[in-house]
Amino acid sequence: MIVYGRNPVKEALRGRRKHAVKEVWATAGVAGEPWLAGTRVRSASAEEVERRCGSSAHQGVCADAGAYPYAGAEELLSGASPLIVALDQVQDPQNLGSICRTAECVGVAGVAIPERRAADVTPAVCKASAGAVEHLRVARVRNMADFLADARRAGCWCYGAGVPTAAAGASQFPPGQRAPGRGDATVQAPAVESPGERAPVAYDAPDYSGGVVLVLGSEGAGLRPRVAGACDELIALPLLGVVESLGVSAAAAAMLYEILQNRARKS
Repeated sequence: MIVYGRNPVKEALRGRRKHAVKEVWATAGVAGEPWLAGTRVRSASAEEVERRCGSSAHQGVCADAGAYPYAGAEELLSGASPLIVALDQVQDPQNLGSICRTAECVGVAGVAIPERRAADVTPAVCKASAGAVEHLRVARVRNMADFLADARRAGCWCYGAGVPTAAAGASQFPPGQRAPGRGDATVQAPAVESPGERAPVAYDAPDYSGGVVLVLGSEGAGLRPRVAGACDELIALPLLGVVESLGVSAAAAAMLYEILQNRARKS
């Protein structure tokens, strides 16, 4: 994988792929920058850098960083009270990169993405994440609903980003009560519900202590029914303007920082 841009190359040189970086190419103006001190750099023209990385957004530097080291899904669930982001068929590399950048800044345990019909970690995603994917565990899962069931068995609570409705604010569980079955080896994904059967609650209503999985859907369709049905609760951000929705990366940022603040208040 040829990563490009100052931040992606810089983070590749100090992240999990630092020993896998084979070559760095930089223009004369970039090669002398302090962050490249001690790194063997091949001098190249801007045209050569663009030819090697295939993008004009290279900022004068690119590097052969080797294949991206995906984590296993079990790694994301192995820690105590993990905060995990699960993305259901997010296909835009810019959105995936932006979400990964926010997730790394918030300190999540990792990001789960589907193996199919979804963006994976490419040089464009590395660039959009400003190199955050070099420090973040990203796992590819075969079936997202099954992964959420595994997360529930591991003791996590799964919250899906839903669309606000007139009934928003009513939880499927009584106040102060969560879904049963955390840590139970027999837990199965809940039965699929139609979108009209369960209204989302306000994004700041749940208790986000313990293990938490924040589940966000694709740019246009949102969560698929089976994935939404595998969540303990749906949550939604308030929309007070004319536009009907936030972009998935903006929604992820708002929800993640609410979860971060919520957990900090309870620590």
